[in-house]
Order: sequence, then C-alpha cells, then structure tokens
Amino acid sequence: MTNRSGVEVIFDADTISRRVGELATEISGRLPEDVLIVVVLKGSFVFAADLLRALDRSGMQPRVDFISLSSYGTGTESSREVQLTRDLSEEVRGQTVLIVDDILDTGRTLAFAVDLIVARGASAVHSCVLLDKRERREVRVDADFVGFDVGNVFVVGYGIDLAHRYRSLPYIGAVRSV
Repeated sequence: MTNRSGVEVIFDADTISRRVGELATEISGRLPEDVLIVVVLKGSFVFAADLLRALDRSGMQPRVDFISLSSYGTGTESSREVQLTRDLSEEVRGQTVLIVDDILDTGRTLAFAVDLIVARGASAVHSCVLLDKRERREVRVDADFVGFDVGNVFVVGYGIDLAHRYRSLPYIGAVRSV
C-alpha cells in the first residue's frame, strides 16, 4: 500500500509497536537492568524512545547517552566513511552497553560504534537495531537484537529520513523512486 507521501508501507505502526515490546522482553531477559543505552542519532531516536519506555515497563532502569555517526549525509548511498559528529558524554569504562541504531546495512556504522565503545573500556557491548539489511553487509557484524529483516530498499519513517524528510511518519516505508 502506498500512501499520500509516495511511500510504500512496509511495517505499520501497530506492527512496530508489538515488535518493540518483544525486543524489550528479549533485552530485559539478557542484559542487566542498569545497562547504558547508547542511541545512535539521528535515525534511531523514535525507535529508541519507544524501546526505552518498553524497557521501563519490563522492569529495567537503563541509563541513556547519545552519539551521532554519519556516513550518508543527504544522499541514499553510504560514503563508506563513518564520521563521529557528536560524542558520548557518559563514561563507558566498566559498563554494559547496548548500542541502539535504526538500520544495520553495510555494517560500517555499527562496527565503528562497537569498536569505539570497546576501545573505551566497556565491559560488554551489545547491539539492537530496528532494521537489518543483511544482503547489503560489507563488514562482518551482526546485531544481538533485531526488530525486522528488510530487503534492499531505501526506507523512511519512524525517525528514519531521506534528506531530512519523512522522519515523522508513524510507520516504516519504502521510497521507490528517489
């Protein structure tokens, strides 16, 4: 189904909400309640907010920090170079960290984030992504927790953008003509 914004709906709001609740249950069963969640901005902010509320409902009391990494800019293809554009403010040394990101595709961004946090002395680093595009992987990395597998389409909505547009859509959809 394509909506008025020309975006084909892949995962509707109800489907996303259910899956986020399931992820929170999976995470709370495996990680300590005081895990430090590192949210990769900007695309994952909506997902992270919903996930944090779901984790709270499951009894966890995570702490949160933010990091900005960029490899896309305003285009639809990765530059293949990950840039740190906003660093953490929390100390990660000795902490269990859960990195929350929107999409795992080439693997470069997640690998960069994991390597950075490991190098800073975290005792354990886990990752949770909303979407996994396995067929686009260029770097060997897998997420510990995955919301949905998705094919090789350019997605927007639920915080994910295309040139700063579509972030406010309550669902995840594919842009067929970019």
